[in-house]
Amino acid sequence: MKRILSLFAIVVGCLALLPFAAPLSAQDRELPYWASIRSEEVNMRVGPSREYPIDWVYKRKGLPVKVVRVREGWRLIEDPDGEQGWVVSSLLSPERAALIIGEGPVDMREAANASSTLRWRAQPGNVGKLGKCEAGWCEFDIAGRTGWVLEERLWGPGQP
Repeated sequence: MKRILSLFAIVVGCLALLPFAAPLSAQDRELPYWASIRSEEVNMRVGPSREYPIDWVYKRKGLPVKVVRVREGWRLIEDPDGEQGWVVSSLLSPERAALIIGEGPVDMREAANASSTLRWRAQPGNVGKLGKCEAGWCEFDIAGRTGWVLEERLWGPGQP
């Protein structure tokens, strides 16, 4: 009976730790890493707590960000403009995204080369889902319009 109670105590103790297992493993990611804004509105704060004032409000779901620091349930992010601040980790998605940068429209091609068929042209500032990148080109999806874009015209695909 004593042995059964000991085993029961161990099982209960392990179960009590389960809620903490996910956040700890999520923090094991190598920094920096890429993420994207999960919600329509996300507050960026000057520190890692709701006690700190809001410095900026992002109103662009899918915007790519670089996570540069982790602190408990908060992430220090850097946005495409180089601004940094803290956001609640649950408001970030691991889904990769990118932002079109540079001057003038960018060609979205059928394949990963400049001589392939032109499918679309997209303006700087457009945000889309990022696919694989190869040989200086990345698969890119803007609201269902897909194609290959020169990697140099995107913020978000490279090594952090």
